[in-house]
Amino acid sequence: MINIHVLSLFPDMFTGVFGASILKKAQEKGAVNLEVTDLRGFSGNKHNQVDDYPYGGGAGMVLKPEPMFSAVEAITEGKNPRIILMCPQGERFTQKKAEELAKEKELVFLCGHYEGYDERIRQHLVTDEISIGDFVLTGGELGAMTVIDSVVRLLPGVLGQEDSHIQDSFSTGLLEHPHYTRPAEFRGMKVPDVLLSGNHAKIDQWRAEESLKRTFERRPDLLDNYPLTDKQKLYVEKLKNNNKDT
Repeated sequence: MINIHVLSLFPDMFTGVFGASILKKAQEKGAVNLEVTDLRGFSGNKHNQVDDYPYGGGAGMVLKPEPMFSAVEAITEGKNPRIILMCPQGERFTQKKAEELAKEKELVFLCGHYEGYDERIRQHLVTDEISIGDFVLTGGELGAMTVIDSVVRLLPGVLGQEDSHIQDSFSTGLLEHPHYTRPAEFRGMKVPDVLLSGNHAKIDQWRAEESLKRTFERRPDLLDNYPLTDKQKLYVEKLKNNNKDT
């Protein structure tokens, strides 16, 4: 089991997300323990104030160090967790990072609001800073939900099929191949014949080529560092030549 703890000023935001779909099932299966704590409970003052004006002036309010340090120390006593700061300045979140975090036993997510965090939180408390993209949200809650969902679905026993996540986009380094289901023909749109052939070798080849093709067309940057086989290199060259012709 992995224990995931979230510190937030708005813990109610997590109720629906943690109580539905895969995250709910993962908890029921005992694969993960999810807890959310209101940071205001560690404010240390009667007004539950956890932010203050920035030294030197400027717009916005900054989260104070005392509540964050006190909260983290209280929930991590005797443990050695990864403490993750959700922040637009952080490392861009990837599937590789999700796979790394899924191997941990204890994760703590810090969700900020307002202008930002006191820098001492960043320098002396956290182990990881994560961003889910080059944009700014109102707070770290939605980012934390995104990261937690991507981590939990990788845990053993969470998904219906143990290897169903292995072929996900980015897990192999390439985008995933197209999927089809019944009916075989819908409004004149047909499922590729190879998928109906029953020839699993040809189906595997088709899927591999379609995965490569989709990556080439939509995310060619992923191919820059991908260890292509000689056969794959030839196929990519074919795609490039076809692209020139059009």
